[in-house]
Amino acid sequence: MNYKEEYPEVEILDPETPEEEARRLADEKRARGALVKLSKYIKYIPFSKDLAAAYFCAFDPETPAKVRGVLLAALAYFVVPTDIVPDFILALGFSDDATVLALAMSFVSGHVNDDHRKKAEEFLR
Repeated sequence: MNYKEEYPEVEILDPETPEEEARRLADEKRARGALVKLSKYIKYIPFSKDLAAAYFCAFDPETPAKVRGVLLAALAYFVVPTDIVPDFILALGFSDDATVLALAMSFVSGHVNDDHRKKAEEFLR
């Protein structure tokens, strides 16, 4: 008898493949870069609280994998210097980043909780 027959109610997740691990680590590195970029441009970004809350939610172990994926993708878009509207254009540079983040937050808003927002506020002080 194998474990799936013996424990049908328990979901056993297979370990990550090397490719999945590399992709996850790359996403996490880009997301950490979002905080560095955020700290540089904080005074120019009106959506910084949402961005920081998204970061803390993405790295919360309680956050489901699909939600984490959506948030990491949005954070990665924020970090990538070559996006639709270059970030160095002061008035418009972050408009596409804000749109991507707002869309991501609308999908996962139930998972970004008060604890994430509190950590974001502490980070931004």
